Amino acid sequence: MSTTTEVFFDIETKKLFQDITTDNPADLGISIVSVYIRQLDSNLNEISGQMSSFWEEDFPQMWPLFSNADRIIGFNSLGFDVPALVPHSPFDFKKLNHFDILEKIKKALGFRLSLDSVASQSLGHSKSDVGTNAVVYWNQHTPESLEKLKKYCEMDVLVTRDVYDYALKNKHLKYKDRWNTLRQVELDFSYPVVESTANQMGLF
Repeated sequence: MSTTTEVFFDIETKKLFQDITTDNPADLGISIVSVYIRQLDSNLNEISGQMSSFWEEDFPQMWPLFSNADRIIGFNSLGFDVPALVPHSPFDFKKLNHFDILEKIKKALGFRLSLDSVASQSLGHSKSDVGTNAVVYWNQHTPESLEKLKKYCEMDVLVTRDVYDYALKNKHLKYKDRWNTLRQVELDFSYPVVESTANQMGLF
């Protein structure tokens, strides 16, 4: 039975953009990366999954998780997480099989939505904390605050996974527009159908 490997990830940074003089995510520093790797069966049902989190000194153990993934899924990952990780990566991280949910939403709608907005309307729940607190937790740097940071990053990954799964199954995500009207954006997250070599040969 063929399986599909998907990796969901999220990063937290040591600084906010207001703390630096550039708009480059790589200049923010990375405090932690949380990664959820799973196997799907041929019907795209999850058959196994595991969450891991990595502080900067643990990054060497992290990279192999990304290497052979069929999809590396994040939210605003191509605009933020990937460029932040590129300077740390031992290979060209941006050339892997990235799938950015926000990019798909923006392509369909012409504008951006937050993870919170699609999660709250599609799933009925949203993120567990606000992003700026992740920098506060890092700066406090106590065992308690670092545990809060780790939990926050992992929860973001799980919300991203659940939003992705909802869109994969239902082919849309729900959100509220500026007039507080419930809308939905049509999305197709299915994998491209790969024709077998035998079928292709039959064409000639």
